[in-house]
Amino acid sequence: MNNPLPPLSPIPFTAFSNHGPPLFFLHANGYPPACYKPFLRQFTDYHVRAMHLRPLWPGQSPDGLRDWKPLTDDFLRFLDEQNAGRVLAVGHSLGAITILRAALKNPERFRAIVLIDPVLFPPRRIIAWNIVRALGLGYKTHPLIRGTLKRRPQFDDMDQVFRAYRQREVFRFFSDESLRAYIEGILRPRADGGREASPIGGYELAYSPEWEARIYYTGIWRDLELWRGLRSLRVPTLFVRGAETDTFWASAADLVKRKQPAVRVETVERSTHLLPLERPEEVAKIVLSFLKEIP
Repeated sequence: MNNPLPPLSPIPFTAFSNHGPPLFFLHANGYPPACYKPFLRQFTDYHVRAMHLRPLWPGQSPDGLRDWKPLTDDFLRFLDEQNAGRVLAVGHSLGAITILRAALKNPERFRAIVLIDPVLFPPRRIIAWNIVRALGLGYKTHPLIRGTLKRRPQFDDMDQVFRAYRQREVFRFFSDESLRAYIEGILRPRADGGREASPIGGYELAYSPEWEARIYYTGIWRDLELWRGLRSLRVPTLFVRGAETDTFWASAADLVKRKQPAVRVETVERSTHLLPLERPEEVAKIVLSFLKEIP
């Protein structure tokens, strides 16, 4: 069984503008839509709706998730709920893979797709991960799971979080504005009443470490089918990658072009896997230029 719980209806989303043609955005694992405010506010000519992926739904357990396919089913159902016809879709990381799988499954639903640093590793990496999983070592060996499960879940003060995060290497390309948007996006007031109700702190993570770790564990192992499907991809597609990404490697980008020469691949300098948060204006300019060419 792939679905942890019966689907939520209607699926929640955040709107970033309310006029123009519809544009649907899907976020990365651990990065709620609010983290992308500096990026998504560039799309002033579109009605942007950022669907909340299943880890942000209330009452959902990660335990039953076996792979990422239910997330694609959720997205297609969300498009139905929104009475969307053929749409433009932009996704980052996990969100990008969710959109790619949806476009391969139901290409007639999409005018064009933009995949920002998708979690699309070369086939040899996928095979290696499947061996690790078969040996029961996935949770022990994944480079991100252990740190995720140790993440501090509660905080007292957003300014204190900003000062601490400002020193971290992972945020080296973030402007102060983007870092603050990220912090405000990942935190929410504590459900127990916050500062007055608890000495621990007034904020908690909106995206639980357990869900984030489960997404890491259940990813990529089914993705050989994506490589096979790329040959038949007929939806206009733009890939955007960070020059210093550790996720969508240059070798993977080259293989994408060999399997499907019709797609476009752009690389943004001085950026990593987090490029829409690091270079929001530059990445948006690339995406908007591509979208303007779509009939």
